Amino acid sequence: MGWLWAIIVGFVLGLLAKLILPGRQHSPLWLTTLMGLIGGIIGNAIARSIGIAETRGIDWGRHGLQLAAVVVLVFLGEMVYTSMKGRRRERA
Repeated sequence: MGWLWAIIVGFVLGLLAKLILPGRQHSPLWLTTLMGLIGGIIGNAIARSIGIAETRGIDWGRHGLQLAAVVVLVFLGEMVYTSMKGRRRERA
């Protein structure tokens, strides 16, 4: 059940990152979900390293770090996806 929850959280974080980033993103939903999943893991690791992984109540610091990591990853993933898509068009 932990993996299913991680995928759902990755999906939600990825969608939030797409809403935060300006302009239209062209990356597919599976890539956004994957970036959300990886960013969530990175955000958790950063939160754990600075000592805010688990607090009483809602872990706003951890969630903020997760979202920040996902925004960066979705931005970078969008750049790579767009450049790869452009290369395929040039070859055809």
